[in-house]
Amino acid sequence: MRAISQDVLGGVDVLKEVDLPKPEPGPTEVLVRVHAAGVNPTDWKHRAFGLYLQPPFVLGWELSGVVEATGVGVTLHKPGDAVFGMLKYPQGAGAYAEYVSAPSRYFVRKPDNLDHVQAAGIPLAGLTAWQALVDTAGVGPGQRVLIHAAAGGVGHLAVQIAKARGAYVIGTASEPKHALLRRLGADELIDYRTTDFAEAVRDVDVVLDTIGGEYGPRSVRTLRPGGVIVTLTPRDVRVPDTPGIRSEVLLVEPDQQGMKELAALAEAGRLRAELDTVVPLEEAARAHERGETNRATGKIILTVG
Repeated sequence: MRAISQDVLGGVDVLKEVDLPKPEPGPTEVLVRVHAAGVNPTDWKHRAFGLYLQPPFVLGWELSGVVEATGVGVTLHKPGDAVFGMLKYPQGAGAYAEYVSAPSRYFVRKPDNLDHVQAAGIPLAGLTAWQALVDTAGVGPGQRVLIHAAAGGVGHLAVQIAKARGAYVIGTASEPKHALLRRLGADELIDYRTTDFAEAVRDVDVVLDTIGGEYGPRSVRTLRPGGVIVTLTPRDVRVPDTPGIRSEVLLVEPDQQGMKELAALAEAGRLRAELDTVVPLEEAARAHERGETNRATGKIILTVG
């Protein structure tokens, strides 16, 4: 099978198209022919710095495709089923390829109203937002939620999820992205280039910090007593220990129930991945170059086959 692999850490030039053996599904696993794979910031960070992986490896954790074969004991999916989901993070990378083999419960049925490209933009980023906002922070009706980098891959899905939960959504993003975020449901938007959100926002129940660094301590100033901040950058956590404020650090995990919730929202027309860039598998380097500009709005997708 074709795949994009790397033998060393470095810039986009280390990404090479290779020919690898087609995997075989083991017990409780499914073999999925990949139609599209999502590209996320963790991909180019692993490419450059390794983080939790050491080369050689095939990147990619989220995908949409069709089940080609099943291993012993699989009852949820059959050959021919269109599915989407994410691989185990971080050890299970491998979606930049024509096929992946993974536990059957990492995948759920792809909603009929999403094509594979749309569906591939949801699993990892959507589960990150769901696990942060719903599982960790318990976002519900009437709560005030501040989402940083609201137009990014995780951020724009988080806006939709928080809105679907009945929250009042505040987002930070550059002004040109505000119109999109309003269409996605954001109630209040702050241009971080001209306004200090830490001075403009108060009495927030939940902060989703997708950036890290100084955003953590600055965000704490916006929280009401009893509020919670969830940070997605475990290697760059600077949130101070503040009485009355709960601070959590999240790494996303495969989660079938969470995927079912995301699929239901997508099927109801309440969750969609906005597509910034869609390129074929062999142009993975171009996808990474786009991502590293930090200017992408929504998701970057690789098409396979």
